[in-house]
Parts: sequence; structure tokens; C-alpha cells
Amino acid sequence: MASKEGSVCQIFSFQDWKASPDPILELPVQYLTHTPSPIVIDNGSFQTRAGWAAPGAELDPPRLLFKSVAARSRGAARSETQIGNDIPNLEPLRWLLKSQFDRNVVVNFEIQELIFDYVFTHLGITSEGSVDHPIVLTEAPCNPLHCRQMMSELLFECYSVPYVSYGVDSLYSFYHNNNQRKLQSPHTGIILSSGYHCSHILPVINGRLDAVNCKRVNVAGSQAASYLQRLLQLKYPGHLAAITLSRMEELLHEHSYTAVDYHEELEKWRSPEFYEREVHRMQLPFSSKVPGGCVSVEERQERRAQQLRRLQEINARRREEKLQQDQERLDRLLAVQELLEDGLLDQFHKSLVELNMDSAEELQSYINKLQLAVEQGRQKLLHSDGAEGKAEVSELEQPMDETDGVALMDSDFPEDSLPEKPANVVQPVFNMAEYHQLFVGTERLRCPEILFQPSLTGEEQMGLMETLQYVLARYTPEQQEALVSNVFLTGGNMQYPGMKERVERELLAMRPFQSQFKVTMASCPALDAWHGARGWALEHPPGAVSEGWISRQDYEEKGGEYLSEHCASNAFVPMKIAKPARPAEPPVTMQASTEGPAAITMVTTDPTPPSSTSAVADVTMVTT
Repeated sequence: MASKEGSVCQIFSFQDWKASPDPILELPVQYLTHTPSPIVIDNGSFQTRAGWAAPGAELDPPRLLFKSVAARSRGAARSETQIGNDIPNLEPLRWLLKSQFDRNVVVNFEIQELIFDYVFTHLGITSEGSVDHPIVLTEAPCNPLHCRQMMSELLFECYSVPYVSYGVDSLYSFYHNNNQRKLQSPHTGIILSSGYHCSHILPVINGRLDAVNCKRVNVAGSQAASYLQRLLQLKYPGHLAAITLSRMEELLHEHSYTAVDYHEELEKWRSPEFYEREVHRMQLPFSSKVPGGCVSVEERQERRAQQLRRLQEINARRREEKLQQDQERLDRLLAVQELLEDGLLDQFHKSLVELNMDSAEELQSYINKLQLAVEQGRQKLLHSDGAEGKAEVSELEQPMDETDGVALMDSDFPEDSLPEKPANVVQPVFNMAEYHQLFVGTERLRCPEILFQPSLTGEEQMGLMETLQYVLARYTPEQQEALVSNVFLTGGNMQYPGMKERVERELLAMRPFQSQFKVTMASCPALDAWHGARGWALEHPPGAVSEGWISRQDYEEKGGEYLSEHCASNAFVPMKIAKPARPAEPPVTMQASTEGPAAITMVTTDPTPPSSTSAVADVTMVTT
């Protein structure tokens, strides 16, 4: 929400969106036919999207959409784990949040199992011990075989699914938008995808992903949000707690944009008129806490009086405690002296040793001193007034505000004689309203810029367009023309205003003179991957002859890392494991017993050299 003051001031408020728990849906009857409808899961590192691939519902959004995080305190039971939208506010539990991803690759399969449980339960699947629906699941480009093996093992062994299909989310989005644009297949183009943890350059030639030339850039939405948080915390150190990561993500999604020419745009921000017109003021919740240095003279005098009263109370309480301790010690010494008067010399000398004293004279001297101290303490309590407590201020360890505590150290100076600043001194004007506002200016374009210049955050790697140029240089000029004729932008981190224009400008500077290219933005960069996966599942129903599906029989015969390729999948490169050579067996000689009429000796010669393909042993029998 924005409000205008005059015609230039733009004030916005943080929405602080709170998640509401997802309802447990009922499973429609038409999805339980003899061929159950597939479940489509876009397993993203920022959000998980899940729903049904059912005919007649091509325009429906995903049934479930939640953040891919789980919160469980240490030692808590599995049933106490909160998933996705079960967590209304992420910030109080930020230190407990866990994800199944390391960058964009699934590595924590315990959290992944909890995510699957959440999805299947809220979709209304109530079958015990198994899920009778095929699964369409997205994975990272060039996903490691071990990660796919663990995922297949989880789905087939834990959930007993009948079929699984893996695909790349960017490729699903690419084919979904190409079909909407009525492009003739097989499609050729290059995909620029940027998500929450990583960005990718994916070339597609004749409908297949060229996995050899795929590149990844480790800069995306999470790095931009962290960079924006650091910038604003350095700019407003008094609002560190209010500058949370969730609010920074909201600033990125709602208030940031990509500059077509970064340096030219920064020069515009030097103008005060441009700054006042374009800066976004983010209103923070009002707090009565006033920053230091903005205290009036009356408030300072009142604070000094309160501190004086507090010090006097503390001094009086300490005098009472000291008087009580001296009285208890005096009573103990008098009890020891009574032992001497009663003639109990053995007990008297034993008590002197415990008190670390040598004689009765020393005991009497301590008794006289304590009696004098007790008498003086009682007199102070009887005749104490406000000025007597100031003599012991130096022994206290209470914090002082500025120079107010200096006057309390000397009882000769009354309170009214403390020097004060003259009232006519000009004090800086403090605007309480502006103090509770974040002025977001050049940060609006600096944070999305790290996608093109990772060096802004200290990353030593190429930007997105430099990586694109490197990938294109690996192809022939004819292939380059075909690739740049369909440059496709997708992913949640590509939704900044001006992103398409920036990519077009960079390509214009990169490509040869008068060369042709075309840049297309996905119709819905965040959800098109799920829509594309659902469209593929409807066009390719699972079966024995359908490509792209892995059955349980395939899993058992070909291993968990097996992938059935299709138009939106990774390229399958089988794992080759070299079998170790069998070690050579040592020579064995067996000597028979010499007892009896005949002794038989079996001599086995050394086996053939390792280079031989078969081990042949010569056996000689000698009869003596």
C-alpha cells in the first residue's frame, strides 16, 4: 500500500505476510479410475508446488504451494515437525529451519520424506503404506546420479509408487511456453533460468538438452536478499531487528527492478529531484524508544533525580546488610569469650584456632572494634538523610548516563549547581516519523544487479550474460543463430521489471552487427514449470511403451540412478564401475604322509602370470 504526500513522497508498509495452514483436501473420485491420475510435484528450493494432472483441469493452479522448509527443535518427535505453511511466521524459527537442498540439489532425504508426507496427506491420499498414483517430479539440471538414486529409492521403497518421471523445471517451462506460442517442434533455443539458490544457462538443440554445455552461476534470489539485508543493516544500525530476511524478500519481489544501463541509472539517482521521486520509504512499526542524544534538559534532570533516589536506596540497603553481618560476627566472638569466663579452656583455645587468633587479647581487640562499628551503623540508620548516601557512590557499580553521575560523587555540591547547557543552543531537529522509515533508494537496483555482476558481493565468478557468451562461443555460427533466435527467461528471480530489456541490451552488445535474436519471458516464471510438467503428464500417460516413465521393474532391474529420457529431462549417463581384478592365489604344496607302503607327493606349480586370462595349474604326481 502506498500513500502520496504532495506528488513525490512514496510511503509503503511491509505486509508481513503470515502463512495459514493448508487444509487436508478430499481426493476426487474421478482420480481413482483404473489408471490413477499422476501427481505433479515441482520440488523447488524456495517453494514446493503440488497438484493433479487430470483432464479438464488444465487451467487450475497447483493445489498446494508452500515454502520448502521444515522446523523441528532438537530432540523433538517426528510428528512435531512443522512443514511449509504450518509455520505462520518464519523469523522466530529462522534458526530452526532446515531444507532438503544444498544449493539446488537434494541431499537431506529425511526432510524430503517429511515434505512428501505433507504433500500426500494434504492431497487426500489415505492409502496405508503406499501411493497408487504415478509421480512427476522436477530435479536439478545435471542432477548427480547418487541424488536420483536416493530419490528413486525413497519413492519406490517407502511409498511403493507405480511410476516415476523426472524432468528439469526450466525445460518444462520452456516447452509449456513454446506450445502456447504454437512453435513447431523439435524446439531449439537457450534457457536463462534463475531461482532461489542458483542460475543456469541451458542450451536446447533439436528438442534435447545439451548437458555438456550447461553452466551454473551460484548467484540467485537468496544471495540478492542477503545482500539487501546487509546494505540496509549498515545503513540503519538502529533497526537491526526490524530488517529481517522475510522483509528483504518482500522488498525484492515488490520494490526492486533491473536497470537497463546500470551506471547510467546510478547517475540519475545523484539528482535530488529524482531521488525524492523514486525513493521508497518503508514504514516500520512505531516504537516509543528514542535514539540516544535526543533527550531534553527536563528529562535529563528527572533522570538524574531518579538515579539519586536509586543510589540512596541501594546505600541504605547495603548499610543494613553490613550492620547485620557485623552483629552476627560480634555475637559469635562474645560466645567464644564466654567460654573463657566459664573456664572451658580447651573449647576456648579450639575456637581461637578456628577464628585464626592467637590470644584472648586479640579476641578482645576484635570485639571492641566490632562493637564500635555496630554502634556507628545504628547511629547512621537512625540519623541518615539524603546527603549521607553520596559518600559511598564510588563503591557502587551502577551504570551512569553521560556525565550525570559525576555530581553524585561529591556531597558538597547540591543538585541545582550542576552545569547545564544553555537553552538557546541550536539542537538538531529530530523527525520521529522519518526515524521509523527505511529509505530504499539505489538498493532497489543494486541487489538485482548481482545477477550480472557477482563481484558486487565479492563472488569471483562470471555473471549471467558473460556465462551466456561463453556457452554460445562453444557452438558454430549457425548453431548460435538458432539458439539466440529463442532466448527464454524463466524462474522466480527473473520477474524483476526491466529484466527482458536488460538481456536484450546485453545480447545486442554481444552479438555480431545486424544479427537477429529474440528474447521471450515466461508467461508465469514461477508457476510455468509446474504447468509444463502437468501438460507433459497429460500428453504422455504412464505405460509400458511410454517414454519418460520409470516403472518399479525398471528400478529393480536397472538401478535407482536409471533415467528414462524425454523432451524435458536430463541426459542419462550410466555409471560405469570398473570391476577389480582378482588377486593371484599363492602356490599350495601338499605333502602326503610317508607312512604306508607308498607315499604320494602332490606338487602344484605357480599360477600363470596375471596377464593370462585363465589360471592354469600343472599338477605332478610322484610315487615313491
